[in-house]
Amino acid sequence: MATARRQQLIETAERLFQRDGYRATGIDRILAESGVAKMTLYRHFPAKADLVVAVLRQRCARWRAGMEQAVARRADLPRERLLAVFDVFEDWFASPGFAGCMFLKAAGEYGAIDDPVHRAAAEHHRDLLTYLRRLAVEAGAHRPARLARQLMLLLIGATAITQVNGPVGAGRQAREVAAVLLAQALAEPSSSDLSAEPGRGTTGPATARSRR
Repeated sequence: MATARRQQLIETAERLFQRDGYRATGIDRILAESGVAKMTLYRHFPAKADLVVAVLRQRCARWRAGMEQAVARRADLPRERLLAVFDVFEDWFASPGFAGCMFLKAAGEYGAIDDPVHRAAAEHHRDLLTYLRRLAVEAGAHRPARLARQLMLLLIGATAITQVNGPVGAGRQAREVAAVLLAQALAEPSSSDLSAEPGRGTTGPATARSRR
């Protein structure tokens, strides 16, 4: 019963946070809509921030699993899956229930980077970055971490644009740029690329200055 009440609180809070925002949603509203007693809420979540963090972590786990399954259904090869991620995002942007990214909203409302809520939002982005890097490694990208960061920038940028402007094809346009970056990352590196990698070649002061 205790676990069921806790889950009820999280699901009610998630719906309200997504619709109305985190700070604008009061504890009394969550209690009224969940039907859970205040004492029960504070037994599970001593502070509102604890509830927000629980909501974000559950949503992150559910969202990640759903996205990875959707990507796997669309493509078999890792290089194809990297682009399929953008297709999944574009479908999300165009869905009737799209109301922006809860993680971007949380980071915005709890702006201090050491805030527990902000850290929970950042964890979601790190999880996504790890997933992209894994696909990049499996695809054979020569600099998988760099490619993952580039793709992450495109995904977050497309999400923010859609959150502000609505479904304007940001995911599709980001996919076009991603395809170019992916092709470059999979191509054989030139000798100049190899010498630019850490630990490769000899880098003197003049060479270092020329790359700044």
